[in-house]
Amino acid sequence: MPQSKINIENGQPQYGPNGAKGLLRFRRPLIVAAHIACFTAALLLAFLFAFNMQLLRRWFIYQFPVLLAAALLVKLLVFGKTKQYRGWWRYVGLSDLLQIAKASLISTIILIALWYSYSYWGRYLVPDRAIESVTKTMAQLETRARDAFSREEANKFQQQYENLKGLYYMLQISRIGQEGASIEALPLNSPERSELERKHVELRNAQRTIEAVIMLDMFTTIMVLSALRMLVRLYHEEFFSESRSNARRLLIVGAGNAGEALLREMLRRKDANFEVVGFIDDDPAKQQMSIHGITVLGMVDQLPDLCQKHSIDEIAIAIPSATRKQLRRVVQVCQGTKLRFSTIPSLTDIAAGKLKVSQMRDVDINDLLGREVVHLDLEQIAAFLTGKVILVTGAGGSIGSEMCRQVCAFKPKLLLLVEQAENPLFFIENELRKNHPQVSMEAVICDITDKVRVEQVFGKFRPDVVIHAAAHKHVPLMESNPGEAIKNNVIGTRTIADAADAFGVGHFVMISTDKAVNPTSIMGSTKRIAEMYIQDLNSTSSTHFVTVRFGNVLGSNGSVVPIFKQQIADGGPVTVTHPEMTRYFMTIPEASQLVLQAAAMGQGGEVFLLDMGEPVKIVDLARELITLSGFRPGEDIEIEFSGLRPGEKLFEELSIVGEDKIPTKHPKIAIWKTLAKDRAALHAGIERLIAIVPTQDRSAIVKGIKEIVPTFIGKD
Repeated sequence: MPQSKINIENGQPQYGPNGAKGLLRFRRPLIVAAHIACFTAALLLAFLFAFNMQLLRRWFIYQFPVLLAAALLVKLLVFGKTKQYRGWWRYVGLSDLLQIAKASLISTIILIALWYSYSYWGRYLVPDRAIESVTKTMAQLETRARDAFSREEANKFQQQYENLKGLYYMLQISRIGQEGASIEALPLNSPERSELERKHVELRNAQRTIEAVIMLDMFTTIMVLSALRMLVRLYHEEFFSESRSNARRLLIVGAGNAGEALLREMLRRKDANFEVVGFIDDDPAKQQMSIHGITVLGMVDQLPDLCQKHSIDEIAIAIPSATRKQLRRVVQVCQGTKLRFSTIPSLTDIAAGKLKVSQMRDVDINDLLGREVVHLDLEQIAAFLTGKVILVTGAGGSIGSEMCRQVCAFKPKLLLLVEQAENPLFFIENELRKNHPQVSMEAVICDITDKVRVEQVFGKFRPDVVIHAAAHKHVPLMESNPGEAIKNNVIGTRTIADAADAFGVGHFVMISTDKAVNPTSIMGSTKRIAEMYIQDLNSTSSTHFVTVRFGNVLGSNGSVVPIFKQQIADGGPVTVTHPEMTRYFMTIPEASQLVLQAAAMGQGGEVFLLDMGEPVKIVDLARELITLSGFRPGEDIEIEFSGLRPGEKLFEELSIVGEDKIPTKHPKIAIWKTLAKDRAALHAGIERLIAIVPTQDRSAIVKGIKEIVPTFIGKD
């Protein structure tokens, strides 16, 4: 026996003609046949309702077949035009039921119109001899019943007479208009008129009975077709579902529309390897209520006990509009339970049709620490970037690469990706060319400390905007390699800034760090010197030099989040330097968007400060990452404290003494008015510091930095 051919489409096996789903080839004829059966059953029910559930030969033998032929013709056409034969019944919903009602209503209107038309113009369809033949046969049956020798024989003829009366009515209704005219022509009190009026009343009653049947047929059609579709869906969801012996036990947080939709999808899909145990919702009115047979078990604060009681494996947060604070509360309440956390797509993605409510994903740290969506002045940023040559240094890094992604959305004339490391540059160029083929770009290998190469790039491409993201940012590494921090962060920035000034660049944006505030590290202090240099250069240059300063970004290369994730994957321990260490966090896209907004607002000389929100304890971050990974902090994965590393401090700051914070029109961006340093002293100090670099003498370098940045409190 030949084997079934199996194709994989959308993750589902599609069986060939020899397989279990071979009948799908005949799906359309089968659906049409099912509709014919439903139409027949619906009309039969309509007759039964009209005749008090009595199955009479009078209507079953003659009236039912005639009306069925007309109903099938009309309904098959109408239901075909309304695409009722294309639906996938196992996914039937309210919209499908509304379409059935719509098609049934249209069919009924057409049938009623045809029936009335028949009563007026039926004489052209029904010949007189047909009516005469039936009338003659009925008269003969009536005579035979009257002359019968026994009661049984009389009843037989009488039954035949009554049966034939159904056909007589159907034929005679085509003459109902003529009969009315004939009655009016007779004298008022004549016996002939009385007899005709009696027969006319009988015809009118028969006509109205058929009208009632047609109206009842509309409702029975809706009922039968809806029931059939729901039975098919019920069959797939309840009786034909695959065994879920290994299914993960799931709690849904949120007993609203999204939670109900997620549950419905779980019940419908055979491949959804979940068993929904219950709902969680903080609304007191919903407690112990049931949705599709699943109970609202309790509130969020009861999660640990409920998870233990019901052996829960996973929690799905079905609140599309949930804030980060709400998500974080759920995770924090569940610390100490070995659970996995999932969430559904945002309302924006669901409404736009990008994602379905069933497309769950793991809750990650960005969901908990990220902030609300950044609202940008897109027109201002577009005026700043569109149609211009944009140069981004450090284009292969975490911030630099995201800056390139954001810039591409504003259709620059040319995007220059400047990077010293070839592999990161290769990957980001490939990504951008694939996702933004309409944007012209050049990948440029360049060491920003190489003045000749930098001037060569500026002279060739003549950039309008420079976004300077290249820097050494790793605090402990820069403590042990102080000369390299000076080279990249000070000399590199000076080289790029001087080239921007010399070649008439319109705008220069330097990305700085909160570690430049009261710096305790070599890295932070070198960034502060770079800030001071470009701020001073702005006073004499036609280029608008601005600085944008912010804290840590989630998921950047070398940051704490990927390190913690790797430690968790390795089975622990997760190492935290100090139990009281706190940091500010924002996502890379948010930081990049706000940098562009600040840069577009800048007039030159400003140090912009991004709103970093509330500081986060690193140990809390570690616990939440362990919890999100499905482990228990302190049990499955230990947390160890390793002590502060060189150059680190417990708390980051966002301002320095003598600076005043000035708000801008954007709520997440402020300006710090810094105290200017004497140009001669600044330049002389930088030159002395650069002269020390080749010696790699840490003490001398620290001393040189302190001459320029008195607030630097680093150790020799």
